[in-house]
Amino acid sequence: MKMYLISDNIDTWTGMRLAGVDGAVVHERDELKRELDKVLADKSIGIILLTEKFGREFPEIIDNVKLERKLPLIVEIPDRHGTGRKPDFITSYVNEAIGLKL
Repeated sequence: MKMYLISDNIDTWTGMRLAGVDGAVVHERDELKRELDKVLADKSIGIILLTEKFGREFPEIIDNVKLERKLPLIVEIPDRHGTGRKPDFITSYVNEAIGLKL
């Protein structure tokens, strides 16, 4: 299975291309929807990498795909500006998931 990147900036796209990952740069909601539909139609793609910005700005599109499909796996990655998540993201996620304070 292949990976495919949908990014909001050229720097992330360029870095992933150097690692051998195909992808596209999109900026608008309609562009994201079209690119996502194209990628979902390709059965050889097993992982879609999305920059975190899309998860923040268009959660209804991303969450819909995550909930309705088993494949491909959607992974949100930070871009060149870093992550938008809190420093204790993983700890708080585990605390919420299992109800234990670590």
